[in-house]
Amino acid sequence: MSFVVQNSHDQDIASSVYETVLFDVAGQVAKLTLLDFQDLPAGRMRVRQFQFEGLACSDIGRVLINGADTCEGEGLPQGACDKGLILRSLTKMELIG
Repeated sequence: MSFVVQNSHDQDIASSVYETVLFDVAGQVAKLTLLDFQDLPAGRMRVRQFQFEGLACSDIGRVLINGADTCEGEGLPQGACDKGLILRSLTKMELIG
């Protein structure tokens, strides 16, 4: 699964990890996991890819971003990795948070 991420803050995010829930096409929880998006430079776009053993993309019907588990960076406002989070999908898969 590929994610395109852009940090819209004026400060770099040194470390960002999101608690994520993958639902199967029937709506059942298929996997609860932490996705490590690593560093996200200010104003820059990054692509991060993740593989989920035993799950094909066609098996996943919905992705829920529960929130930031880790969000570190000098001068970041509190809740920086959750506030302003805009989610959208360019596939049939629903992306919510």
